[in-house]
Amino acid sequence: MEYGVKTTKTQEFIDITNLINEEIKRQNVQEGIAVVFVPHTTAAVTINENTDPDVTIDIIGALNKVFLVEGDYRHYEGNSHAHIKASLMGSSCTLIIEKGKLKLGTWQGVYFCEFDGPRNRKVYIKVMDTGK
Repeated sequence: MEYGVKTTKTQEFIDITNLINEEIKRQNVQEGIAVVFVPHTTAAVTINENTDPDVTIDIIGALNKVFLVEGDYRHYEGNSHAHIKASLMGSSCTLIIEKGKLKLGTWQGVYFCEFDGPRNRKVYIKVMDTGK
């Protein structure tokens, strides 16, 4: 299923855990796998802490220290830093569904990672039933 994600900042993490849970509920899957895929070269998906918003701010800050927004890049569009960050974070993640819910740690959430916004983006969620 395709979902739209509207980003409002140049770089930000948006918690999409609820989108995935809604898709699991919509398909009534109790036991299975959810695959989340971001079809963009300057955006990514990751799993991290979803309780303290400073964690995602710190991640973006650390990435910006290593991969400067304004750097000695050759790519003419000026967003090489975003391509590098997206490659490192990854374009997909696979999650376990157990008892109708994502099998995440207590403090974990799934984030859409924007590195070249603001934009209208897409995220694909594929839920597969592995139950009997």
